[in-house]
Amino acid sequence: MDVHVDREHCVGAGLCALTAPQVFDQDEGLVLLLTARPPQERHAAVRVAAGVCPGAVITLTERESSTAS
Repeated sequence: MDVHVDREHCVGAGLCALTAPQVFDQDEGLVLLLTARPPQERHAAVRVAAGVCPGAVITLTERESSTAS
């Protein structure tokens, strides 16, 4: 998963930082992305954070799994 944020359109609600604090924080009241490629165990929280963002400034790009059977 790749995460991108649009700070220019952030409304500063802070829901992302509350939902996935290992991935998002706030700086000057705006979203701050801590890691653009969070580990697998953080993906569910990041998806929720993107979904609850009132400004819809979090974009997720799913990456193919690199595990082979």
